[in-house]
Amino acid sequence: MFDRLFGNREPDPAVAARVPPGQYLTEKFPVLHYGSVPRSDLGSWDFKVYGLVDTPFTLTWDQFRALPRKQVETDIHCVTRWSKLDTSWEGVAIQTILEMAGVRPEAGFVVAHAEQGYTTNMPLSVLDDDDVLLADTFGGQPLEPDHGYPLRLLVPKRYFWKSAKWIRALEFLDRDVLGFWERYGYHNDADPWQEERFSE
Repeated sequence: MFDRLFGNREPDPAVAARVPPGQYLTEKFPVLHYGSVPRSDLGSWDFKVYGLVDTPFTLTWDQFRALPRKQVETDIHCVTRWSKLDTSWEGVAIQTILEMAGVRPEAGFVVAHAEQGYTTNMPLSVLDDDDVLLADTFGGQPLEPDHGYPLRLLVPKRYFWKSAKWIRALEFLDRDVLGFWERYGYHNDADPWQEERFSE
């Protein structure tokens, strides 16, 4: 395992402890997605929050950028088995969005809607975590188109397909609705520490 993680270097136990089972470390940021990279016009772009909320709303790009900002440094893990440590992101904390929307008590689940019909789902308890962002910046620079420009969801404690690129909306529901990859056999929970890559 350590050869896979560290190559010819001496294994660092502290680093190895941060890498979930079955993963290997990368210095790069591999590009993986289904379909083509959408083009975004910030003049017409918007972001919607709706469903079981007291105050559904739609934000323009300028309105989104005017919200309070937060930085997160975190490790990320892809279902294709790469892990990248100490990544740096900036955007809007998900708690800001939840407070603006007034999520109703019966809303236990959320579906993230992205460009080209892509969706992913999770319990509200997973979304409402201190390290979850609507991120528009990676490594101090705006997101590259391949990595979700202008906006992506960042859910570090789950495999990275849950961190939907090119996100355009959050829909709050009282039931779980499978997203795109979840319908095609990916595990609904996607916990990298449990190796929840695929459903049974």
